[in-house]
Amino acid sequence: MWLGPEEVLLAGALWVTERANPFFLLQRRRGHGKGGGLTGLLVGTLDVVLDSSARVAPYRILHQTQDSQVYWAVACGSSRKEITKHWEWLENNLLQTLSIFDNEEDITTFVKGKIHGIIAEENKNEQPQSEEDPGKFKEAELKMRKQFGMPEVEKLVNYYSCSYWKGRVPRQGWLYLTVNHLCFYSFLLGKEVTLVIQWVDVTQLEKNATLLFPECIKVSTRDSELYFSMFLNINETFKLMEQLANIAMRQLLDNESFLQDKSLPKPRKPLKNISALKRDLDARAKNECYRATFRLPKDECLDGHTDCTLWTPFNKMHIPGQMFVSNNYICFASKAEEACHLIVPLREVTIVEKADSSSVLPSPLSISTRSKMTFFFANLKDRDFLVQRISDFLQRTPSKKPCGSDREWKWNLADPGCEEVPELPSSSPLAISPMSALSSRPVNFCAGEVPTASQGLLKLFRRNSEELSGPKGAKEKMKEESWNIHFFEYGRGMCMYRTAKTRELVQKGIPENLRGELWLLFSGAWNEMVTHPGYYADLVEKSMGKYNLATEEIERDLHRSMPEHPAFQNELGIAALRRVLTAYAFRNPTIGYCQAMNIVTSVLLLYCNEEEAFWLLVALCERMLPDYYNTRVVGALVDQGIFEELTREYLPQLSEKMQDLGVISTISLSWFLTLFLSVMPFESAVVIVDCFFYEGIKFILQVSLAILDANMEKLLQCCDEGEAMTILGRYLDNVVNRQSVSPPIPHLHALLTSGDDPPLEIDIFELIKTSYEKFSNLKADDIEQMRFKQRLKVIQSLEDTAKKSVVRAVSGDIGFSIEELEELYVVFKAKYLMSCYWGNNRAAAARRDQSLPYLEQYRIDMEQFKELFIALTPWSCGAHTPVLAGRLFRLLDENRDSLINFKEFVTGMSGMYHGDLTEKLKVLYKLHLPPALNPEETESALEATSYFTEDVTTEETQEDKGRRNENGPEKEEKGTSPQDYRYYLRMWAKEKEPKKETIKDLPKMSQEQFIELCKTLYNMFSEDPVEQELYHAIATVASLLLRIGEVGKKFSNRSMRKSEDCKANNTQDPVSEEESPTSEQSQNSAVEQQPQADHEDKTCRDAQPEKPQQENQTLGDVSGEGQSSPLQLLSDDETKDDMSMSSYSMVSTGSLQCEDIADDTVLVGCEGSSSAARYGSTIDTDWSISFEQILASMLTEAALVNYFEKKVNILQKIKDQKKVERQFSSSSDYELSSVSG
Repeated sequence: MWLGPEEVLLAGALWVTERANPFFLLQRRRGHGKGGGLTGLLVGTLDVVLDSSARVAPYRILHQTQDSQVYWAVACGSSRKEITKHWEWLENNLLQTLSIFDNEEDITTFVKGKIHGIIAEENKNEQPQSEEDPGKFKEAELKMRKQFGMPEVEKLVNYYSCSYWKGRVPRQGWLYLTVNHLCFYSFLLGKEVTLVIQWVDVTQLEKNATLLFPECIKVSTRDSELYFSMFLNINETFKLMEQLANIAMRQLLDNESFLQDKSLPKPRKPLKNISALKRDLDARAKNECYRATFRLPKDECLDGHTDCTLWTPFNKMHIPGQMFVSNNYICFASKAEEACHLIVPLREVTIVEKADSSSVLPSPLSISTRSKMTFFFANLKDRDFLVQRISDFLQRTPSKKPCGSDREWKWNLADPGCEEVPELPSSSPLAISPMSALSSRPVNFCAGEVPTASQGLLKLFRRNSEELSGPKGAKEKMKEESWNIHFFEYGRGMCMYRTAKTRELVQKGIPENLRGELWLLFSGAWNEMVTHPGYYADLVEKSMGKYNLATEEIERDLHRSMPEHPAFQNELGIAALRRVLTAYAFRNPTIGYCQAMNIVTSVLLLYCNEEEAFWLLVALCERMLPDYYNTRVVGALVDQGIFEELTREYLPQLSEKMQDLGVISTISLSWFLTLFLSVMPFESAVVIVDCFFYEGIKFILQVSLAILDANMEKLLQCCDEGEAMTILGRYLDNVVNRQSVSPPIPHLHALLTSGDDPPLEIDIFELIKTSYEKFSNLKADDIEQMRFKQRLKVIQSLEDTAKKSVVRAVSGDIGFSIEELEELYVVFKAKYLMSCYWGNNRAAAARRDQSLPYLEQYRIDMEQFKELFIALTPWSCGAHTPVLAGRLFRLLDENRDSLINFKEFVTGMSGMYHGDLTEKLKVLYKLHLPPALNPEETESALEATSYFTEDVTTEETQEDKGRRNENGPEKEEKGTSPQDYRYYLRMWAKEKEPKKETIKDLPKMSQEQFIELCKTLYNMFSEDPVEQELYHAIATVASLLLRIGEVGKKFSNRSMRKSEDCKANNTQDPVSEEESPTSEQSQNSAVEQQPQADHEDKTCRDAQPEKPQQENQTLGDVSGEGQSSPLQLLSDDETKDDMSMSSYSMVSTGSLQCEDIADDTVLVGCEGSSSAARYGSTIDTDWSISFEQILASMLTEAALVNYFEKKVNILQKIKDQKKVERQFSSSSDYELSSVSG
């Protein structure tokens, strides 16, 4: 490539001059290429350690004038071919011009200008986004691609200098982190180390320091543990590695592949050596943290943050912290944890103004909202820029007021008797569509009578309780009054100041009248609801009457959702629950419906209206409990792993016992998935939910630890899992809420009492208080870090389970061992994943459905199959191998969706590796019959009748019959339907029965197909050690089979005439025609087809008048010599003994003129007009041969028998394939391995 001219002081240091003229030098790096000796080793080591560009560009061209000591680098190249091209261009275009100049400075100026012009011209065609990356980084990406053979689509994120510990010896080199791989390269004094690890294979990432290793990063895979150390910034590197591994896990979990965000704003000043991808990933990490901290919607993107202070009127203080600004929100977080959090939606903002600066309040900013609250921020560094950004975002914010302001909404919640309900219009479409559409039973009320659109079910089903006027009622009113005072001091609604006081009030229990409002605020669901008015109603309308697996499961679980509560003992509550769950299943099909969602949703509906419950469910499933409710409950398993880790840390004496008993894995899923709602009395569990919406998963973990801690003594004395479960179950059953004003709901758990002692009751508020006292030092950031670590472990464990499940499912029918199948599965999956991130389109990713069984989840297309076939097949056919691979793919693809799963893949491989000679020949034979043999070109009726098996023919005739019946009278259909059902059931039962295929079931092979088979065998033997023996054997067998075919043809001609008469008699009776044997149909069709083939032949010759007639004449003469048996030449002794060319080559020359046919050409009898035109009358359409005849002939030749019966080790092939996959893809003559030589 041309370089912007750079000054070089020492032209001879570490470089050898190979060509020179008065103005230019062509140089090669010392040690590059063959030889080099000690100097070459030292130079190679230096290049790697210093990351010299000479490592990827060992050739260069320098410009120099005679009297000057300064040289200018104008071009570099990775290969001699590339640099020679540049050299020749300079000689041809510049030498004559330069010789005219008198002044040397003018020469240098002219050369530099010319080179800059060439570079500018080349850059015109480059994509603009690539210019975002700095030059040094582009060079590093080039090195990475060349070094590890990566394609253009594999993007480098960053690279670091570090040491890789091989044994106890550190190897200094460079670590390259790409989107899909971790790569390392080191070259020290002839010792080369190259590592390539896919992120999807990483099982553990740890940053630790030991006595043996200094502070290092440990990367674990299933096969190895790698240690990297001596980083300049180990924390930055580790964070990036975590992020990339997380993206890979996300790809395994839900098939989300990485897509770069091209909409990132460009940096105001160029960033040195930071790629656009690295900026993108940094921005993602900040966005995720921002959204999690303030519970914002998933599409919210942070624009920037700045240090500032916030004036808090409730304690008259300036609190230091950070202001965060995004598209739709201004947020504030204090530096002291929980001192103050603030969320101001821009839709609520009315005025943003700069206040006057003073010594007390430098650079203040005032923000006012619709709810008459004003926030003062001060000590802002770049206030003008900040105001401008906020103004820009405000202009983009929709000006129309969302459905009901906070103030209207909160009073409606506080007063159930309120006439005005602002949410009702947005939910009104429910009145249009009847609720019975989703129910299997008729519903006896209309949607207009459904109050769930406006309020929670608890208000409708509250029984007259004396508790409201007793001491519990007084306590409840005191709680409400405390919250009202809090609202007065700290604000109400989304813009409330959230402080330690807020948390204290939540811990004491939220009053029932405020529960729905505060759940929506603390979870962030309120934000999504007001910004999507009418969304839920539209979703309900769309999902009405639609049925799928999710709706079936929902129907099954509806009456199991809190059946003890009166709200769900009638159709009104059940219908509301059905609508919310079905709407969510349609919103998020990847989750659909999962057990436990019904329990959580039913509790949400008690305190919220339908739309609010829906958005709370969205917040739970998609943000607060990520991946909890998917098919494999990954999120719950991840948090279960965290729980185990925390138990080891906080309760070490109990941890080992619990592990031995296996209790944690049993208890934690039911605790976490239902937020204790299924294991505690309802009145107590709902207080847990209060704290969960405020604190998040941190609170669930700390309560779980408090429960174990409270039962530690009893658990340590347990003998088995059942006893431990009884102790914990009894404890949770007796957690009571003495302050609840609702009448107690009977808890369906059988009270696990022991003896006559009454159970000891535990107050829920005491349990919560204890959990905060003992385990409150849990941090949300630490839990996120632990989640990442556990996610790696859980997803890889699930992948291992999937592999074992798939291998177990296919191992019964396949000849491969378990170990071989596991290795094949790894290769198969890797090929699929590669298509996801290296494919030009993302169709591969789209075709993976998580709801399918494990066996069906990974499927590959023909191109991927060809790559695997070429690498693993024992039948290597040179250039003909891809053709054979395509045929095998078509044979295996039974459902014709152009994709094959793992079972189909190993079935095809097993046919080539296992079984006796007969089985292997059977596979080879099928590869030369339709559908394997070019089905897309088989358009003639000949194949449709003579090549399909009997089963296919009967299916087709039944379809025809069905079509005829459709046009018939309806009475006939109704009269015969019971018999039809029984008939079809019998048919389906027969289809389901596994049919053991015998060699007699195989159809006969035509002459063209037989020639294709011979061609395949010829290619297959071309690189074998006993090549000549095999050629001799196949020539003998082919000659014999051609004669057999000729003899068979004479007998078939007689039977054809008879079958024609039969056909004439049978045309009157369509039923008997359908029942006639397939062999007769084949013979009839063969007779019918002959004139058609002749007609096509004639048409083709007419269409190509310029083709010389002599060619056809020659072919005719050749075929005439041997009575339509052109391949009889094979039997000549001269041909067999000829060493200059193979026997099959002689056959080809005489009959098919194979020199003119490319190796990958498929010669099929059904190629239609083109094949007929090419070969004239050489191909005999009446000729056929059976599999038994081929098998019998093959068995007579020992060389062929030995070839097909020799064993090939597929594990060695897999190992070689993995090595080859990482070979250098460039065509350069520069091989780094040669440096070590």
